[in-house]
Amino acid sequence: MGTQARRITELPSALASGEELSRRLEGRRPALFCDYDGTLTPIVDRPEEARISPGMREAVRGLATRCPVCVVSGRDRRVVQELMGLDDLVVAGDHGFDVWSPSGGALRRQEGTEFRGLLDRVRARLAEELAPIGGALVEPKSVSVAVHYRLVAEEERPRVRATVEAVLAEHPQELKVTPGKLVYELQPRIDWDKGKAVLHLLQALGLDRDDVVPLYLGDDLTDEDAFRALAHRGIGLFVGRVDDPETAGRTTCADYLLAGVDEVQRFLGWLADRIGDDGVVSPRNAGAR
Repeated sequence: MGTQARRITELPSALASGEELSRRLEGRRPALFCDYDGTLTPIVDRPEEARISPGMREAVRGLATRCPVCVVSGRDRRVVQELMGLDDLVVAGDHGFDVWSPSGGALRRQEGTEFRGLLDRVRARLAEELAPIGGALVEPKSVSVAVHYRLVAEEERPRVRATVEAVLAEHPQELKVTPGKLVYELQPRIDWDKGKAVLHLLQALGLDRDDVVPLYLGDDLTDEDAFRALAHRGIGLFVGRVDDPETAGRTTCADYLLAGVDEVQRFLGWLADRIGDDGVVSPRNAGAR
């Protein structure tokens, strides 16, 4: 597959493309990377309420016994682990700055650590200036600050944007903003994103091999970096409904579509059923367990 972006409405359904996906995976070892919010759990009004369902938890846990599974989130890594209720997965929080694995524990990348003092000050300022705006939420992270405005009234949202832009204007060399689904993510201005995080994880986990096919599932703008990074070597699956106004008209570099969290859960089960005890996909494995 190429890197040329397509409209989300043009993507084939992953669940309806089982035979094609099986051919692409046959004889190889899958490694699954996925976003958290909007992928393993529906988008909710308050980030702290985004806990995965028992069924999804079991689907993730079941797949993790068959192949490597890594959650790559913009969230703080420890928050994601607490929300998932799973302690045996590789989790990369803060867009891959903070990685934890069951075998190696926490591993923080050094990029961005020098910005923590500035980010602390920015977080405090944003919390103070946005406090009068009902519904505005400032989420602290280890190497970034997220400003959520999903609960902010439409007429007040320009004030949120203006406040964020004022902060960025004061620190043009140090900070950048990454837009997401009704959130502004203020990050250090360094060359790092989810795509680079996934490539780093492939190397760090010993998965950068010809017999491994990485799959990435995600729903947000930040996930496009991962789709692009894995083009020609992996499979990208966009998660979302084509009639969702937040994704209407968007283009993506993903290869297939999963229309929501329920389809993600079904896909994880489908994939687990095709992986043998040797970790290799074979049509003969389907339904064997």
